[in-house]
Amino acid sequence: MRKLRIFLSISLDGYFADENGDLNWAHSDDTEFNAFVAGNASAGGELVMGRVTYDLMAAYWPTAVAKQNDPVVAEGMNSLPKLVFSRKTREATWANTRLTNDDPVDTIRVLKREQGRDLVVLGSGSIVRQLATAGLVDGFQFVVVPIVLGRGQSVFADIGETIRLQLTGNRAFGNGNLVLTYIPAS
Repeated sequence: MRKLRIFLSISLDGYFADENGDLNWAHSDDTEFNAFVAGNASAGGELVMGRVTYDLMAAYWPTAVAKQNDPVVAEGMNSLPKLVFSRKTREATWANTRLTNDDPVDTIRVLKREQGRDLVVLGSGSIVRQLATAGLVDGFQFVVVPIVLGRGQSVFADIGETIRLQLTGNRAFGNGNLVLTYIPAS
């Protein structure tokens, strides 16, 4: 059975994107943190994302700049299989990407029953919200970035129910980032 994990950067005030959808505030030039991210990118899995996250990542990771600045992460991002949920995009230009306009909950429910690589959702607040509400998430990895945005997009806005989590790990970095790892509480 495949597992579904979430990897998401959030601000101290709980936003995964600023009010314009920008994620640049979450990027770091910290060597230790970047090594952690490279290790995550090398771990394998199938990446899952929505259209907005796909558009942002597909515009950067296949570029020469990404390969020069972050060769390990770029290799992982470009070589891993990617599943993108989109009602608007009709063609995927990024290598190893398949598009679907199917319901994320139904699709992930089926994929989790199959053998294969674990699934990792990157960003994609509305996808995370839907999958968490449906009880399909096996683990959350939040990178809490020491910034207060004041306004933005909350991944769990209007979730309508309580989701209890159990802390399974934490790690602090010199740049102030804190990685918190959770599983759903039983």
